[in-house]
Amino acid sequence: MPRTLISSGSPFEAQVGYSRAVVQGDWCFVAGTTGTDPETKTMPEGVADQAANALKTIGAALEQGGFSFADVVRATYYITDPSYWDAIAAPLGAVFGDIRPAATCVVAGLIKPEMKIEIEVTAFRG
Repeated sequence: MPRTLISSGSPFEAQVGYSRAVVQGDWCFVAGTTGTDPETKTMPEGVADQAANALKTIGAALEQGGFSFADVVRATYYITDPSYWDAIAAPLGAVFGDIRPAATCVVAGLIKPEMKIEIEVTAFRG
């Protein structure tokens, strides 16, 4: 079964050695994705904007691999402050409200202080 590596063009992918997503058979594993704006490459201040940007990047990776958000079966949200939960509910609900993947939210530190959220998903089309 061939493996397809999907890149978003981030310099960190080659530097650190990871792919934005990996497609293996009927599965697509999307790496943790932070809220950098995919067009301007800037990080917005607000956590809701960061969540929306992360979802745009994830959606593009899924599409490139032949998947869609409807195929997402698992989502993990990492936030740096539990008070962000209410702010991210709207962007997450807009994408996953009808899909309702198995999901977990973890409060954790991220690699840069301006990062407030990181999202990773697993999709299956079988």
